[in-house]
Amino acid sequence: MKILVIEDNVDILKNVTDFLDLRGFTTDCAEDGLTGLHLAATQDFDLIILDLMLPGIDGLTLCQRLRRDAKNRTPIIMLTAKDSIQDKLAGFEAGADDYLVKPFDLSELKARIDVLLKRSWKASDGNVLQVGDLVFDTSTLEVQRAGIPIKLGPIGLKILERMMRASPEVVSKESLSELIWGDEPCESDALRTHVHHLRQCIDKPFKKNTLITVTRIGYRLLAHSHEI
Repeated sequence: MKILVIEDNVDILKNVTDFLDLRGFTTDCAEDGLTGLHLAATQDFDLIILDLMLPGIDGLTLCQRLRRDAKNRTPIIMLTAKDSIQDKLAGFEAGADDYLVKPFDLSELKARIDVLLKRSWKASDGNVLQVGDLVFDTSTLEVQRAGIPIKLGPIGLKILERMMRASPEVVSKESLSELIWGDEPCESDALRTHVHHLRQCIDKPFKKNTLITVTRIGYRLLAHSHEI
């Protein structure tokens, strides 16, 4: 998931982007309204975190221009120190989806991001899953990465769908085993073998890994990770 943070306070900007990066999101940032508007209008983001008071173009105007002129429907969380009902209404009328008053707790920001992303996911075409450059059409069972077709068997497709729907969260080994075999016992290395094969298909031919092992817990799928 890729998030754009538009914030002119350097400390807040760093805290938010560091927090999100550690949780598996990919972040881009802008410290003024003009740069933020350009990035939001020319690149694809899953969510935008937008400060209200910005140099160049303020957050309200930026939001209005994205919604009205660029026809951009990316979910927007507006950040501001203004907490009156009139200020909040102005933000919503400009096109913001949520409103968070400074100072705020980063865990609350994460919770609001999760809600908006889930809502946006359900509103989009539920048949097409995407994490970074990895795309899975569940209606046709076609998988592509960077436009290159990838062939997977039924178990690989099941594992991939579960992980893409959960991304960037960790999926436990137990839940994957239950998904594949139900209550039936399986060999201890069976799941590891299937995940290894999936990794060979979706990661080995490319420059960056997306399928990450979380030791003794499970696996997670990230939009961007370390180079192979």
